[in-house]
Parts: sequence; C-alpha cells; structure tokens
Amino acid sequence: MTEKVVVAVVGAGGWGKNHVRTFATLPGAELRYVCDRSESIRAQLRSQYPDVTVVEELEQVLADEQVRAIVIAADAASHESLALDALDAGRDVFVEKPLTLAASTSAALCQLAEARGSVLMVGHLLLYHPAVEKLRALIDAGELGEILYLSCQRTNLGVVRRDENAWWSLAPHDISVANYLLGATPASVSASGGTFLQRERGIEDVVFATIAYPGGKLAHVHVSWLDPHKTRRLTVVGSRKMAVFDDTSADQKLTLFDKGVDLPPPALTYAEGVRVRTGDIVVPALRMSEPLRRECEDFLEAVRTRKKPLADGRSGWEVVRVLEAGARSLAEAGRRVDIGL
Repeated sequence: MTEKVVVAVVGAGGWGKNHVRTFATLPGAELRYVCDRSESIRAQLRSQYPDVTVVEELEQVLADEQVRAIVIAADAASHESLALDALDAGRDVFVEKPLTLAASTSAALCQLAEARGSVLMVGHLLLYHPAVEKLRALIDAGELGEILYLSCQRTNLGVVRRDENAWWSLAPHDISVANYLLGATPASVSASGGTFLQRERGIEDVVFATIAYPGGKLAHVHVSWLDPHKTRRLTVVGSRKMAVFDDTSADQKLTLFDKGVDLPPPALTYAEGVRVRTGDIVVPALRMSEPLRRECEDFLEAVRTRKKPLADGRSGWEVVRVLEAGARSLAEAGRRVDIGL
C-alpha cells in the first residue's frame, strides 16, 4: 500500500475551502493541518473536520517534519512569503494562481525550488479540464491543422474585488490555457481596460488584451466582472478545423467545426479561387472528472515520484510574466509591451 502524503492547506477562505475538501477525501493524502488567520474560519473548520489540526500560523505547520506538502490558497499578496517559507523548510509546495504578483519573485521561487529539489506547482485549474486535455490531443494530432489564433471570454456580473483588477483575477486561467495549447511563450501583450465601479481605487472591471506569440499566432482575452452574461468560452481557430470549449454548457463542453477557408493557388486570383468550406459539426465524448481533484492528484503524484507536474512552477512564472506586461500596457493606454526573458 502506497504511503499517504501528509498535507497542510494554508488559507481556507474562498477557493481554499475546496482544497481542504478535496485533500480531506483523496485516498493518497492525509490532511493533517489547515492554517488560517480568521478565527471564524478556524472555528468552522474544527467543527467540519474534527480529525484535522487547525492552526493560525504556518510556523506551527512547519514544526511538524512529517508534513511533506504545503498547499497555499491564501490571498495572492501573501503567496511569495508563504511559498518562500515552505520551500526554505524543504517542503513541496502548491500555490494557487497567480504564483506571485511579480515576475521577479515568481522566478526566484522557481529557482529556489529547483536548487532544493522541491516540487513547485501552480493552481492553473483549467489545464486539468478534460475538454482542454482533449483539445491539446487534437492539436498534437494535427486534427485542427496549424493553430492560427485563440479567442477567450471570461465574463460575469460579480464577484467584484477590491484587492486586484479583472486582469489579475480572471485572465490567469485563459493565459495558462493559451500557453499550453500553443506550446509557446508569448512575445508581447497589449491591453486596454475600463474602470467603472471603483474609479477612486483605479481597479479595472473589464480588460481586452491581445497576446502575440511567435509565428504570428494570437490570443485575444476578454475578462470582465461587469457583464450581463456568465461566459466561459474558448475558441481555437485552425487552418483545417475550429473548436469551441464552452465551460458553461452542461452537455456540449467541446464542439469541433469542420469549417475553414481554402486559399487559391498562385495561378488564380483571390476572387477566382477562394473557397469557404463547411463540413460536419462534432461533439466529442468526454470522460468528465472534477478538474480540481485531478489537479490535486497530480500534485500528490509529483510529491511521491518527483515527476514534474503539468502546471509546474515555471508555467506559473510564464503566466505572471504576461500578467505583469499586461498591467504595464493597461497603465500606458494599451501600448504593446514586449515580454522579456
């Protein structure tokens, strides 16, 4: 029987409570500690999980040398310091997105993890969605042809945040998927946004961004928490076929369209030879499973075997580089910002 990985979750409010729930039920994990600074959250956790030790500070967790894995789901501003303390203590670390709030600090965490031989993983949940997994397989098999561009929409009415804008809050999901599906590091980003609800704080409620990749490929990202529609849609346009991943659909998460444009041979003019092609529409069967559970299982597997997780630290660093460049572009009225190495 495989020995269970002893896990601690730091931050149990918001999304963190889902990590607590998941690690408490995974067969390969022993959730021994949950750490949170809110007294009311700690009281609720003690009632809900009587077999788990609930503490206020990370130092109380790190004092137990049997704890091998630390899951950090506290607020984004605390990611850097918490992850640094956990890595310094020789633990394997999972950090919710974004990894940190600056590319330089994300790079430092990656370098520290590599120097210590520790696992560093980032919570890019959509990489573990069966539809995204299927999309990547179709792309790798050449089913869509050459990928030309991606278009991402992530909108809703709320939740309006006071500590980060819509770009930092929502865009990491789509940037991580775009990087993964294109298998490339972005070259530049230009972003424009609007501040409507919290003008005094300068927090953008809506952002439109265009991310440029090598070879002329593009990803357009539209994020907003001030929109009448809840939209979670990714469109992938290839030279042979197109695909749409709609995460709000109950039974058609992924749809393939045999549609495209066949360009004329050199001997013909555009008007003489261009042909719009429309074929079958196919909804592939997906074996659905909870992305969060798959993500947590990948972390446990990395801790046990030292195998690099799908959403490793460097993938999180790449996303933060795009976020940081996009924030600069927002502040400079949409100027294109190169993403430095």
